[in-house]
Amino acid sequence: MATSSETSSTADATLRRRLIVLFGGQSAEHDVSCVTAKHVLAAVRADQYDIEPIGIGRDGTWNRVAVDVDAESLDPAGEPIDPFAMMTEAASSGGVVLSLVHGPMGEDGTLQGMCELANVAYVGAGVLGSALSMDKIAAKHALASAGIPQAAWFGFNVDEITPATSTNLLRELGSPVFVKPANMGSSVGVSRAETTEELDEALALAASYDEWLVVEEAIEGREIEIAVLGNRSPRTSLPGEIVAGADFYTYEDKYHDGVAKLLIPAPLDDSEIAEMSKMAVAAYRALRVDGLARADFFYEPEGRGWLVNELNTLPGFTPISMYPKMWEASGLSYPDLIDELIDLAYERHGRRIRNTGI
Repeated sequence: MATSSETSSTADATLRRRLIVLFGGQSAEHDVSCVTAKHVLAAVRADQYDIEPIGIGRDGTWNRVAVDVDAESLDPAGEPIDPFAMMTEAASSGGVVLSLVHGPMGEDGTLQGMCELANVAYVGAGVLGSALSMDKIAAKHALASAGIPQAAWFGFNVDEITPATSTNLLRELGSPVFVKPANMGSSVGVSRAETTEELDEALALAASYDEWLVVEEAIEGREIEIAVLGNRSPRTSLPGEIVAGADFYTYEDKYHDGVAKLLIPAPLDDSEIAEMSKMAVAAYRALRVDGLARADFFYEPEGRGWLVNELNTLPGFTPISMYPKMWEASGLSYPDLIDELIDLAYERHGRRIRNTGI
């Protein structure tokens, strides 16, 4: 006969949700993902979830891993598993996937499509929202169609580069400019260029990460971000301002306590915050995002006002990252934020099932 304590433990286990945490991946942001996973797993309420960390190696293998609580990041090596079998089994047990895989083959709609095929709930934007937001060129076209203001930019394939490209870009956009791979995040492959020689080098660097490139005008305004959370009724956090220590907000600033200053909340008045918040939600909807995104803006108080730079559907999630810090300043703790993201994943999944007739 079971004791009362045994009965209680069984009930608690039944109430816990199965949480699959994916990290690693094959993109240049592999290390970022491994660091992020360490912090997210430390923050998840272990009494509410049966947590399964799954590491994706640089070679694409999926592994069930053991967590080293003392390590600075998680090692994706472990016991090899069949990814689709794991996903479908997770779906049958009512599990949810929290993907922390940054970059291509992670936040670009590929993993999201796999989750859809397996019919498993997952945190964050769907296939279209993930793909649109990840591709800077596609995102800029979608935002322009929605009438959302942006900085001047050009996007093109590497095959379109000619000896005159750098000269023409500087003539059209002025100097300096910023060069980015179209499908990369965390400032990977991003350069600032003032001369044709520097721009040639910047284009070559960006082309080593992606065949589609973006070149943007340099903005003299403030860099301000705001966190968006929700599905059909998204809400925004208090904004945060980045005062970059270098020419721009670098990878080191984002993940290794660089020299940038982060001001949360950003020094803005109520009307400025309201306008930014409204534009962030409009961009969120234009890009068909669910779950979460960090909306990045340039602000020219005496010029064009608010300019959307991009929406990141898988923002940095370490303790020094802007997204969780902005929500913390808004009264939502790191563990509560994760809980709400998981609730939103289940809500969206239930709605999708109703819409597909499953």
